[in-house]
Amino acid sequence: MINNFQAAILGLVLGITELFPISSLGHSVVLPRLFGWNLDQNDPSFLTFLIATHLATAMVLFVFFLRDWIEIFKGIGRSVRDRKIDPADSYAELGWLLIVGTVPAGILGLALEKPIRALFATPLIAAAFLIINGFILFAAERLHRIIERHLMRMNSIPATVAGETAASQTDALGIRPTAASSDAAIAGLSWKQALGIGASQGAALIPGISRSGSSMVGGLLAGLSNENAARFSFLLATPVIGAAALLKLPELFGPNLAGDRGAFIIGALCSGLAAWISTKFLLRFFHTRTLVPFAVYCIVAGALYVTALLAIG
Repeated sequence: MINNFQAAILGLVLGITELFPISSLGHSVVLPRLFGWNLDQNDPSFLTFLIATHLATAMVLFVFFLRDWIEIFKGIGRSVRDRKIDPADSYAELGWLLIVGTVPAGILGLALEKPIRALFATPLIAAAFLIINGFILFAAERLHRIIERHLMRMNSIPATVAGETAASQTDALGIRPTAASSDAAIAGLSWKQALGIGASQGAALIPGISRSGSSMVGGLLAGLSNENAARFSFLLATPVIGAAALLKLPELFGPNLAGDRGAFIIGALCSGLAAWISTKFLLRFFHTRTLVPFAVYCIVAGALYVTALLAIG
């Protein structure tokens, strides 16, 4: 059983860490142990609580990007009607890229979620993988800078970053790129790149490895800016998280969880509020900043968590 206070705290933490590249699953495994809460994290009711918070996060992301989703649905509709994707229709391109990116994440989640959780869902292992997550973020930023310098030396801009150039020029003038220009830049990704970014989210099945971090890393290596990599990650998270939660939604309303439902609602509301604030903050943050602060956090926090967990046994 999870009480209302625990549900509120965990809901806030999960709403933040699901979108910050610092692993919500890792924190959900580590923090209850450090707080001394007697929660069985393999119990179906706790897993259902996580479903409730994920569903709230997906709903918040959908509402936050509602204008984008309306244009994306229209674009997909146009491509189906015309039986082709117009290269000038960036929202049709973006819509199909999101579909392509969602498929591998869904397949990996259905096939590997239970066995991976059984192997790695212990607090100490999750804390150790949080450190690894930090080094992955560091490495991605380093590689991203190398790629940028290489492209500048080659004096050739591939299609995947063509939209990024316009964004960089507006940055120099102190003008933030619009949502439409960001979406157009993301639509310049190839289907192969979208597939790779989607598949990279499978690493987040390991507690301590961040889903948003994995997809942002994939976006950076594909040539997106930090802000657009974050934007694509959040758009991609909506169907990935939402579909996974909806598949298990009947469990949330099952008769066995009637006593926990109040706490689940509190957790979901807190998670949704934290997700809204986090999304708004991160899109502004990544306009001028990088993944490095989150990499530092993961390494330092992971080391502290490992030390504390070893100390308490």
